[in-house]
Amino acid sequence: MKLAVVFHSASGTTRQLAQAVAAGAAEVAGVDVVTADIVGADIVQGRFCNSALLQQLSSVDAIVFGSPTYMGSVSAQFKAFADATGELWAEQAWANKLAAGFTIGANLSGDQLNTIQYLQVFAGQHGMLWAGLDIPGAGSAKTSDPTKWNRLGAQSGLIAHSADGSVHKTDLITAQYLGQRVARLATS
Repeated sequence: MKLAVVFHSASGTTRQLAQAVAAGAAEVAGVDVVTADIVGADIVQGRFCNSALLQQLSSVDAIVFGSPTYMGSVSAQFKAFADATGELWAEQAWANKLAAGFTIGANLSGDQLNTIQYLQVFAGQHGMLWAGLDIPGAGSAKTSDPTKWNRLGAQSGLIAHSADGSVHKTDLITAQYLGQRVARLATS
């Protein structure tokens, strides 16, 4: 089973989350993990032009999408990637693949939920099946998780916060768990 982690990172924090997601997925037996960083060279005059990556993603079973939250949504680089998938959408080439997502922002709210919802809608347009987090937020009285994973309480995907350029340890643990969860679901 192949799982891809596709992300854009400007400051390195989204990359740290992507690496944790990939590490978690790689812990599941039989899972081959591919990471794909959307970089500036992939975008020419505002258009995503890495057709090799798009072809590679058609051969995977699950994709976890990641983007920093800028102005309440995905980064322009991630949006360029998403826009370039129009032909794949028309063919429903990603239909029935498993999908999940993660984001990080500099503000506690910063509208990161909108970024996760964008990723969820993007996956839905492709006919993908969305996997959120199945652990209660840290503030839940019903959580039996002593580590308080999912510290910001988003169920639709991983939302992280970084005010100082570093990623909170609990967010990295939750990212690793997200990778494990998606890999386990994709292999079952």
